Amino acid sequence: MEGPQAPAPGPMGSKEASARVSPVAFRPLESRPQNGVKRASRVRASVARRVANPIVAVATPSGKKSANEGEKNWSKVEYIKENSDFLRHPLIEQLATEDPFISEDAAQLYKFHGGYQQDDREKRAFGAGKFYQFMMRTKQPAGTVPNKLYLTMDDLADSHGNGTLRLTTRQTYQLHGILKTDLKSTFQAVIRNMGSTLGACGDINRNVMASPAPYAKNFKPEYAIAQELAKDIGDLLAPQSGAYYDVWLDGEQVLTVEKPEVVACRNDNRFGTNFEGSPEPIYGTQFLPRKFKIGVTVPGDNHIDFLTNDIGICVVMKNGEHVGYNVYAGGGMGRSHRNNDTFPRLASALGFVGKDDILYAVKAIACAQRDYGRRDDRKQSRLKYLIHAWGVEKFKAVTEQYMGKAFQPLADLPPFTMPTYHGWNEQGDGKLWYGVHVVNGRLRGDAKKALRAVIERYELPVRLTANQDLLLTDIDPAWKSDIVATLTAAGVKDASEIDALDQISIACPALPLCGLAITEAERGLPDINKRLRDVMNKVGLPADEQFLIRMTGCPNGCARPYQAELGFVGDGPGSYQIWMGGTSNLLKLAEPYADKVKEGDFETFFEPIFYAFKTGKNADERFGDWANRVGFKAIKDAQESYKGLPAAAKAAAAPAAVPAAAAAAAVPAGRLPRVMIEREAFEVLKAYAEANNTTLTEAATAAILKLKK
Repeated sequence: MEGPQAPAPGPMGSKEASARVSPVAFRPLESRPQNGVKRASRVRASVARRVANPIVAVATPSGKKSANEGEKNWSKVEYIKENSDFLRHPLIEQLATEDPFISEDAAQLYKFHGGYQQDDREKRAFGAGKFYQFMMRTKQPAGTVPNKLYLTMDDLADSHGNGTLRLTTRQTYQLHGILKTDLKSTFQAVIRNMGSTLGACGDINRNVMASPAPYAKNFKPEYAIAQELAKDIGDLLAPQSGAYYDVWLDGEQVLTVEKPEVVACRNDNRFGTNFEGSPEPIYGTQFLPRKFKIGVTVPGDNHIDFLTNDIGICVVMKNGEHVGYNVYAGGGMGRSHRNNDTFPRLASALGFVGKDDILYAVKAIACAQRDYGRRDDRKQSRLKYLIHAWGVEKFKAVTEQYMGKAFQPLADLPPFTMPTYHGWNEQGDGKLWYGVHVVNGRLRGDAKKALRAVIERYELPVRLTANQDLLLTDIDPAWKSDIVATLTAAGVKDASEIDALDQISIACPALPLCGLAITEAERGLPDINKRLRDVMNKVGLPADEQFLIRMTGCPNGCARPYQAELGFVGDGPGSYQIWMGGTSNLLKLAEPYADKVKEGDFETFFEPIFYAFKTGKNADERFGDWANRVGFKAIKDAQESYKGLPAAAKAAAAPAAVPAAAAAAAVPAGRLPRVMIEREAFEVLKAYAEANNTTLTEAATAAILKLKK
């Protein structure tokens, strides 16, 4: 494939640019009354400042009427958006009531402002109904967190949340356990301390991810370019109506600084992208059909799973100079069990654009999805389904009309890997950064306190990673020994001390707060990883053998299990669908291998698979690559024919003799027995585990062995 072509001279939309637009087999934009400058005549002169719905929804299946055919075939959420005065009502009114919850309509709008109404299933009192609380999610483009905001979030976790901070798989914070009475003060604290939550959830552009490594601009400039673009895209696609400040700050405005080129792109309507006269020039009253995700990466670095996004972007460098971007569209993880019309998908290549055109390309893709994505069936509303229905070429042609310029051929890129960013690293400017592993992204107990101490003491900024970890940045080398001592004293382990499975595993929150969760994920994965390691040891795999493992409590795929070498997707209480065949560079989807595998049967299920891998893999071959090479049929045949370890294999895998005291203190290998305990005792155990940043199994084992002594 040829390298990138030189960007065309002149601004986007010039005669030269327009001449390069690919021919499209559709009515031209100016003849479609739902698009272009003719939208201005459709703006209602109402106090509510609403504009009429312009969507074409041509991806709606034949036989169903779309909005421009005289009858709206919308899902319920579309009506809520249309009647909300750009996300204001009835949320404002519901926040003022004395109820501990908000109405369903208000809860749908609350998502756009940055959170979900939740029910803690484990805190329900008998006969009292749901235990309502709220989750708030921030927007942190590229995972960048100023020092002031980190300290604010840490304080809020204790004063308004449940005492923990969660780092998400999209480089943001989630604060759980907020009561309705504390919602406004929580949002106000974030907004006034360099943060935002606007658009962190809802049918809108979500947090824009980017490779978070804090390399200096003169050392590895592509990282700074990606991170800056993430911020600019976040600004470009942020809601503009002011509803956010009306709801949370009672109309008080907060000064925001945007680049002139971002404002110019947002306001540019030469190719029929905007709602003229609307307070939401890009989104209109209906916003997008569903959530919309964007990720920006750099050549060779696929830490963020960039092809799982609605738009994936890769910086392109040529001879050390930044020349533009490769652009991909149509990725997404969500699916539903037993619904083959839903599926995970990786983004398809659209092409290369020059560095001055990337904002216009992003806007064009988002607008094409806005106008043509389905709004009748929310399970079919993501961009990936539009591209699947149309084909890449048709979608590309429509996007080029909105962009006013054709995509060029993709630029060549080097092979990708997935760095973890763990440990000590040089930034390239004389300072260091340190990657801290956070188990499934949950910061709590002594580890949370120690991190707060060093971040506050040295006024460190922070980066959040796509693997739910934390990067401490801008560290003077003279501070290193004190930081190491402080974290070590709190039990924070260096990456070199962490099991290879745990280093790159991620999981969604799942039970008890997520209303979609079917089974455990975050709370269950640490113990499951230990059990899998025991099985790996049993069959003789090396102690440092690493699988990319991801777990979710439902099929929505928030932890991207469909990209894992070994993915666990909740499909019932204590039951998981097993996916295999993703690759360590995150460029291939996994495939479903088995349904309804009970968590209690993992040892017997995986032992023959791991033994087949141990005896059949090539040198240095990863688990995902092996599964793809031999195929699922061969693996299932190996499972069915497995009669247990041969004697020689048992002897080779047998552990060396250990002192009796050490053996007594060790957690038994294999499947742990289940023990029922009273609720009060469980709560004490849970609190102890959270305070000491450990698992329930480890806490219970330590307590029992202490009693034995």
